[in-house]
Amino acid sequence: MNSLEIQDILGKTAIDSDLQNIAEKVLHDERISCDDALTLYEKADLNFVGILANYVKTKKFGNAVFFNKNIHVEPSNVCVHKCKFCSYYREQNASGSWEYSLEEIEFQLRKVPHDALTEVHIVGGCHPTRKIDYYCDLLRLVKRILPHVYVKAFTAVEIEYMAKLNGLSILDVLTKLKESGLDAMPGGGAEIFDEDLRAQICPSKTKSADWLAIHKQAHSLGIETNATILYGHKESFAQRIDHMNRLRVLQDETHGFNAFIPLKYKKENNVLGIERELPWTEDLRNFSITRLFLDNIPHLKVYWPMLGKDFSQITLDYGVDDFDGTINDSTKIYSMAGSVETRPCLTQAEMITLIKESNKVPTERDTVYNIIKTY
Repeated sequence: MNSLEIQDILGKTAIDSDLQNIAEKVLHDERISCDDALTLYEKADLNFVGILANYVKTKKFGNAVFFNKNIHVEPSNVCVHKCKFCSYYREQNASGSWEYSLEEIEFQLRKVPHDALTEVHIVGGCHPTRKIDYYCDLLRLVKRILPHVYVKAFTAVEIEYMAKLNGLSILDVLTKLKESGLDAMPGGGAEIFDEDLRAQICPSKTKSADWLAIHKQAHSLGIETNATILYGHKESFAQRIDHMNRLRVLQDETHGFNAFIPLKYKKENNVLGIERELPWTEDLRNFSITRLFLDNIPHLKVYWPMLGKDFSQITLDYGVDDFDGTINDSTKIYSMAGSVETRPCLTQAEMITLIKESNKVPTERDTVYNIIKTY
C-alpha cells in the first residue's frame, strides 16, 4: 500500500486536523514530535494508528517478518533488587529459587541440537555474591560448546551490579565480557525512565541515566543492543513518550540499538497491586505508536511468550516486524507473571507457519539482523 492509497483511506475517515497533520508527516517521512505522539495516544483510534504503522513497517521491510533460532539461559533468579512489578526474583535459598552451576548450564546447552540455534540469550537476577569470573566463564562455556552462535547477554542492570560487586568500571566489565565472548546485549532493565515513577516500582535498580550511559558505552565498543519499555502499570502516556524519546535521542547519536521491545506488565505473583491489565486494543495501539515515534530504531519486536502466539500474530499488522525466536521452553520470566504461554516453545517449522498464516514472509535472521534465509 503506497502513500496515495493511505491518504485515500484516511481521507474517507473523519479525523481532526491534528491527526491529519501527523498523518502527513508520517507519509512524507518527517519525524513526529513528542506532542504528536501524545495526540496519537489521546485522540487516535486503533484503525488510524494501525494503518500508519503498517505503512511504515511495510515501507522499511516489505512483508518480511524476522525471527531467529534461540534459547534462553537464566543462571539464577536470586536478585538483590526485589522490584515491585517482578514475579521472577527470589531470595537466596527460598522456595522457587535457582542458582545454576556452570555444569548444570552445560547440561542444558548440550540437550539442544547445534543446528537448532543461532543465538544464546543470557539474563538473570543480580546475584548477591557471584563475581564477574562466573559470567566470563559462562560466556566461554557457551562459545566452547556452540562456537557458531551469537551470545546476547546481560542487561545494563546486571552490568552495573557486576561493576559494583567487583570494584570495576563499566568499561572494564564490558571489555572483560566482550573478550570472553559477549556479542550483543538485550534491552531489559529499562522499565520506565521517568525518575519519580522508577523510584516507586524499582527503587534500587539502575538509574535511568545510568542505563542509557551503559548502552552508550556498549555501542562505543561495537556491542549492539536492544531496548525495552515496561508498559501497562502506573505510567502515563507522557511517561511512555519520555521513555521512547530518551532512546530516540541516544540512537541519533550512537545508532547502536537494533530493536525495541514493548513489554507488557503482567499482574500475577508480584506486589505492585495493579488489578487489571491493559486490554488487547491498547497493546496494539501502543505497538503502532511506537513504530511511528521510534523512527531510527529499525526493528519492532513482539515478545510472543508474553502476549501469546495467537495475539502476537495480530501485532504483525500493527507495525511489528520481528517475532523474536524459537525460545525452546527456556525462559520463566513471563510464565511466572501469568503469561498464557506457560511453556514457551516453537519449532522452526511452527514459527514459519505462524508467520505465513499472517500473510507475511518468514525471514530467519541472526542476532544483529543479517538475513540467513527467507522462506
